Amino acid sequence: MEAAARKMILRIELWHVILLAALLATLGQSRFLEPTALIAGGIFMGVNFLLLAYGIAWILTPLAGKGRVKTGVGLLILKFAIFLGLLSTLFFRFNLDAVSFAAGFSTLIIAIVLETIRAAVKVGTSSNGTSV
Repeated sequence: MEAAARKMILRIELWHVILLAALLATLGQSRFLEPTALIAGGIFMGVNFLLLAYGIAWILTPLAGKGRVKTGVGLLILKFAIFLGLLSTLFFRFNLDAVSFAAGFSTLIIAIVLETIRAAVKVGTSSNGTSV
């Protein structure tokens, strides 16, 4: 995996943590969101994103180079099945608030959008020396 891609993934995770902390600080004490479910959703999505991003770099790419793409895809499907089972367990065994979990889950999507905007602005200002 390229250094630039690694940095972008880590910046997305940093945005994710900042957004999750901000959401927890602003709405965590209210009756709108349950803090435990909010944090669980954020952690769930953050770990899933890291495993997907680095899993492709560490597992799928080397296996593809050796002509074993099916093995790599199978491992990613296994990760998906494990996370789906974990998600089902979280909801049915621990009775997490779905809205709060979804809010924590969704902070990663917002983090990806923010990082994409940040990268586009950086590229726009560095390409011709003026702001976009």
